[in-house]
Amino acid sequence: MSTTTPEETIEEITHSHDVVLAEAEVRSTRKKIFNKYTVAITIIALGVLFTYLFLSAEQLTALQVELHKDNYLFYWMLLAGFFAEVVAGSMGMGYGVICTTILLILNVPPPVISASIHSAESFTSAAGTISHWQLGNVNKKLVKALAIPAVIGAVIGAVALSYVGERYAKMTKPFIAVYTMYLGFRILQNAFKRKETNGQKKKTNITALGLIGGFIDSFGGGGWGPLVTGTFIKNGHTPRYVIGSSTMAKFILTVASAITFIFTVGIHHWNIVAGLLIGGVITAPFSAMLTAKLPAKKMFAIVGCVVIIMGGITIYRAIFL
Repeated sequence: MSTTTPEETIEEITHSHDVVLAEAEVRSTRKKIFNKYTVAITIIALGVLFTYLFLSAEQLTALQVELHKDNYLFYWMLLAGFFAEVVAGSMGMGYGVICTTILLILNVPPPVISASIHSAESFTSAAGTISHWQLGNVNKKLVKALAIPAVIGAVIGAVALSYVGERYAKMTKPFIAVYTMYLGFRILQNAFKRKETNGQKKKTNITALGLIGGFIDSFGGGGWGPLVTGTFIKNGHTPRYVIGSSTMAKFILTVASAITFIFTVGIHHWNIVAGLLIGGVITAPFSAMLTAKLPAKKMFAIVGCVVIIMGGITIYRAIFL
């Protein structure tokens, strides 16, 4: 009979060759991710430093005026990008929903909201796509099947929002607010849903899902993650390949949407894009670290409630004020 105590067994397992290698691999991956974001933050910091060193006093004054315009919108977007990236980095969804809700509260026109979010997301989703590709999480066939209809839907959504949003802004705002409230309920639902245990896959109409997902993401400013990624996972598909492939398809549709908005709306929202982008880049390494530490269910519940409440405020202001 073996005389090994439970404590000795646990000690043996935790110091086994496989466990030590796994821990080393996790530490190495975290270190690589942290180093990438450290380089990105350093580049931004150097850019800011050189801006102040090489610009004249008059040019610095003009830059300060630009940053302060629209009631300090740039700084609000820094906070929005920071908060949205914390949520998206730890939950895997919610970036577009949160940014759209905040911008609606700040009375930014709907076409500018979606154009700004997709312009900023062109960079953030590119980083996510590269990471998933390197980790082997991308299914090329699924990406192609999703991306083609998603791009078509995104272009249609961007053109429709550019037309409707400019001419019927009072009607469009509450409509988008209702949509974000629906997404808030979807996020809230994730806090209380039970895991599927049967392991059976349900058939998914990828073309229809990509087309609808691309349209509503472009028209509503977000929603690809809760709808498309959520549907695949709910239907029993492997989360690893779903999230990786969906992220790459999201990047492709985001670029298509951003380019469409440039031709239809123009580029006059740089302060929003810059704020969202800088806030997101600064937060990214910390959100990655928080992923394993934050209680997922509580996060889903809090974010869902916040989005629903802010959506309700936007509807009230659009109708009664």
